[in-house]
Amino acid sequence: MTDNLITSLPEVPYATPRLSSSREHLVRAADHLWRVQDQREHVLGHLRIVADPLGLRYRAERLHLATGVFRIVGEFWRADDAVAVLRYS
Repeated sequence: MTDNLITSLPEVPYATPRLSSSREHLVRAADHLWRVQDQREHVLGHLRIVADPLGLRYRAERLHLATGVFRIVGEFWRADDAVAVLRYS
């Protein structure tokens, strides 16, 4: 008999968050990541779901092309707030 330890839980993709505004929409980019696009299909940034001990957080990010790294714009309790910061920044 062998002992197999599970070091982490399997990743489960989250459902796409619903936005109250029709000005932007989300396009899935990964299990926990969506592209935020405006009505002209321009990418405003990315929305990532992050687990927090108090619940789910919505992180607004922008991809820095020169380094290939996501830069955090802000972290919020509501998806609408994260999208709004991408819209207005």
